[in-house]
Amino acid sequence: VQLQASGGGTAQVGGSLNLSCTASGKIWDMNVLGWYRQAPGIQRELVAVFSRGGSTRYGPSVEGRFTISRDGAKNMMYLQMSSLQPDDTAVYYCTCANRGLSTVENDYQYWGQGTLVTVSS
Repeated sequence: VQLQASGGGTAQVGGSLNLSCTASGKIWDMNVLGWYRQAPGIQRELVAVFSRGGSTRYGPSVEGRFTISRDGAKNMMYLQMSSLQPDDTAVYYCTCANRGLSTVENDYQYWGQGTLVTVSS
């Protein structure tokens, strides 16, 4: 499985950005997909994950502001980010795994290269 995140860039505080993740390979074997992020000097943290069964989990700092979605026909996953804050500045990674829904980073097998999001005030 190969994943490639895109759509990062610079946004103003209170603004929006939309990230995309393109998946290829045996993506149909993957039951859970999602996004994590890592800010400089900080451990990678959960943004949002979902299972093919429809269950979704958001990190507490983004819930209500970010929305995860997918287009199975296109093997694409998206992250709509709104009301951005400086603390949202990070490299955002898409990920997937062939397992049940989990919010534990080490449970995820495949990772994309990441896309940088910078929120400026």
